[in-house]
Amino acid sequence: MKSFFKSLKSFIKETDTILILLCLLTSAFGSVAVLSATQYTITDDSRFTRSFLVMVTAVALGLIAAVIISIIDYQFIMKIAPLIGVFCIGIMLFTLKFGVGPIERPDAKTWLTIGSTGLYFQPSELVKVGFIITFGTHIEKIKDNINHIFSIIQLGIHAVIPIALVIKSGDMGSALVFIIIAIVMLFFSGLHWGYFLGGGLIWLASLPLIWMFVLGTIQKERILALIHPDLYPDILYQQTRGLAAIAGGGLVGQGLFQGIYTQQGAVPESENDMIFSVIGEEFGIIGCIAVIVMLTSISIRIFRTGKHDIVGNTKVMCHGVSSMILGQAIINIGMCLKLLPVIGITLPFFSSGGSSNFCLYLAIGLVLSFYRYNQQRDIIDVKLDSIDNPFK
Repeated sequence: MKSFFKSLKSFIKETDTILILLCLLTSAFGSVAVLSATQYTITDDSRFTRSFLVMVTAVALGLIAAVIISIIDYQFIMKIAPLIGVFCIGIMLFTLKFGVGPIERPDAKTWLTIGSTGLYFQPSELVKVGFIITFGTHIEKIKDNINHIFSIIQLGIHAVIPIALVIKSGDMGSALVFIIIAIVMLFFSGLHWGYFLGGGLIWLASLPLIWMFVLGTIQKERILALIHPDLYPDILYQQTRGLAAIAGGGLVGQGLFQGIYTQQGAVPESENDMIFSVIGEEFGIIGCIAVIVMLTSISIRIFRTGKHDIVGNTKVMCHGVSSMILGQAIINIGMCLKLLPVIGITLPFFSSGGSSNFCLYLAIGLVLSFYRYNQQRDIIDVKLDSIDNPFK
């Protein structure tokens, strides 16, 4: 028993408990919001909704997985990065073949069914974490020559493969997140600004091709709806309702389980893409600010872990995880405020969904491993009093 408590004490000492507590607190807030958003669906004597139970279970399993990953030396994780990359490509190809899409997008291949449980898993969420590992490992291997054109071509191909597979599956939202992660990781790896300028110009020049050959009809309509709202009232219905819910919350909100729009199910996907509208309506502006502060605090904490990197090969991966969280948050909140088109990006730690919440904690576990194995260990004072010294 003594040995157990000693090991537990050592584990807590070497773990970023502040990050863990921040994540759990944020997930708790998100879970309560999801419960409120789906409360109106309860038709029997159940106290909790299915979405709430799935989310809580995913967070619990994710936390266990995060603790296990944190114990593993990240150097080992980086060594098996090629295997992780092969697995990520394999699971995306499998999804393209056997995956299913949401009701409104039957042509998409974004989810895998989990047996006969009625549950679904979204592989792109797992691939995000795998991409951060493989891309970060790749950058580390060529960091001394990162500004050479051949290195840029290699990294470009590396990034394009998962982005192309995700776009092919019909998940444009996740593809955008991959792009954000790649850009941020390259920026903090020391890539010359000229490449970003060149990439930006190429992107601008290719916009007509992206519009014609990459974006589907629904994506085009969602963009056009923000420019000409009078012509696409049906397309903006979800965002209009969500924004009205946020406006109705005022400063302090209407109270938990008291939101008029929320409790009537008036905002489509309020527990998922539009969870920010639930928080705005029931917790008010104060609740919205709390969400932003929580997510920013988590991202800063992860950023600090990379900043204290001793060896020098985990910094960009920390930035990758941080950019994934902040990038998704900015896009999701912008979408809920009708500043950006709806593209199906969840709000980290708040939106319902087992895949997103579980995989998010896998990324947190990776950061915890960086934190643990980048610490300066105390020097052990070994005294050899029992050995005779012949040179006295």
